[in-house]
Amino acid sequence: METSAATNALSALGNERRLAIFRLLVQAGPEGIAAGEIARRLNILQNTLSSSLSVLSHAGLVTSRRDGRSIIYSAGFAQLGELLDFLVEDCCGGAAELCPAFNARMKAAANGV
Repeated sequence: METSAATNALSALGNERRLAIFRLLVQAGPEGIAAGEIARRLNILQNTLSSSLSVLSHAGLVTSRRDGRSIIYSAGFAQLGELLDFLVEDCCGGAAELCPAFNARMKAAANGV
């Protein structure tokens, strides 16, 4: 991931509302959630939600698809993975044993725990 893409993604997540939307979409998994349901769950007005989703989408952190009359939004898991890789690329200067908590999380995630 290029530094400019990482800063764009981090900037998109650097807002409380957008971060809440993104976390909700991550929890929902690849199936995603309809826009109206996101608005209901987070108590966000539709126009505010639309603006936030646009920022997240521009950063590659959200994808959308049409399902009948609804638009379903999902987290951009590939972009999230690239962002995480970028952030920890040089973690602990290559000395993984210095980051036991991080390593435990990564192993758990890889095992689907």
